[in-house]
Amino acid sequence: MSDDYVVLERLKLAYGETVAVHDLDLAITRGELLALLGPSGCGKTTTMRAIAGLLAPAAGRIFIDGADVTYTPPSKRNVGLVFQSYALFPHLSVFENVAFGLRIKREPKPSIDARSRAALATVGLEGFARRNPAELSGGQQQRLALARSLVMEPKLLLLDEPLSNLDARLRLEMRTELQRLQLETGVTMVFVTHDQSEALALADRIVVMKDGIAVQTGTPEEIYNRPRDVFVADFVGFDNILYFRNGMLTSDFGSTDTGEELPGSDALAWRPAEVILGSGPMQGRVIGASFAGQYREYVLDTGLGKIKAQAPADAPPHTIGGLVAFELPLAKAHRLPGTGK
Repeated sequence: MSDDYVVLERLKLAYGETVAVHDLDLAITRGELLALLGPSGCGKTTTMRAIAGLLAPAAGRIFIDGADVTYTPPSKRNVGLVFQSYALFPHLSVFENVAFGLRIKREPKPSIDARSRAALATVGLEGFARRNPAELSGGQQQRLALARSLVMEPKLLLLDEPLSNLDARLRLEMRTELQRLQLETGVTMVFVTHDQSEALALADRIVVMKDGIAVQTGTPEEIYNRPRDVFVADFVGFDNILYFRNGMLTSDFGSTDTGEELPGSDALAWRPAEVILGSGPMQGRVIGASFAGQYREYVLDTGLGKIKAQAPADAPPHTIGGLVAFELPLAKAHRLPGTGK
């Protein structure tokens, strides 16, 4: 028996004449936490809306737990949806927010009480049942939105930019909370995000989308360490992407002779930490410098365009306006087989 729990077959999604997603094939494993990652307008939220039943496909099919739900109404799919805005009912208590869906389904009162309290306990809000949503912190409101979906015992939980409204500390806490909930409940989760660090930290697998196409699917380690093309590399932190042609490092702004040979002419990429500052054959003027705790971040204006670099915080700082020697070591370059353009 296949472990594929959610299957999208040649899914085409459109708004009128505008195609938002092109022939998407995707299989999500039972109990998997999958991230749809990409910039605004790439089709990730549109895909999630189609899975939820909020958007009818122009072509293709959607299966959940072996059933074809392509044209099944949202209320019949048993899919939980957590919105970016949480969409809580401000006039209802925390308990009544959780119980609302069960009351609509006319569940027996003892079942409503037991399941609602269990859901609140699952997300750590058992002591907040009588409060109103406005009396909760942002992180607690997010937990309430999760409890309201989990109480319905969904086959699938969809989360739309679930952490974007939280500050940095709460985002870290909620990442841990989502992982715990997924492990404890075993529910299959799909979450939409434009934050690569969020996707890398949370997901079992990541689907990177661009212009309505899934350009790479893989584990966080695969996406981070082996991006398929320039677009994916740029999206996961390879800020310095150049080309090696005829012994020259080349960009849209200029070229420089490295004195080395490298077969082929694929794109090469370096993360800022892989740039060597303070020595090397190249030179750039510091146009940006910032302290980031354990390291300092720099932006250099060079003959190859802007180069981003990092240096340990205890290293002598470089001042804005100063000239700095640097090197892009070919031994540390990540080779990209496509242009991604």
